[in-house]
Amino acid sequence: MNIEELRAFCLGLPAVTEDIKWVDNLVFSVAGKMFCLAGLDGPLHVALKVPEEQFDDLTVSGDIIQASHFARRQWIAVTDETRFSRAEWEHYIRQSYGLVVAKLPKKYRPG
Repeated sequence: MNIEELRAFCLGLPAVTEDIKWVDNLVFSVAGKMFCLAGLDGPLHVALKVPEEQFDDLTVSGDIIQASHFARRQWIAVTDETRFSRAEWEHYIRQSYGLVVAKLPKKYRPG
């Protein structure tokens, strides 16, 4: 998945907004809460929220690490865009989105 495919997929989810934060990061949010962050410089690096019980299994390889500056054991950083198939990327993005939506007050949840 490249940055344009990532962007199109994220923006296809309900009530998603995008903006640039910290100079060079494309951030996707729902109700003002981030669920996906992608670096704009160099190769694609993506940070996603994951359930804590998946964190250890995902970070066992060197191309998925703890996302710096995010909640410990809840955010991963994928450092190799070929690490996941298209279906896997979509699954983990959707999962991250769902985790964030589930924490929103009911009045702010899309749909």
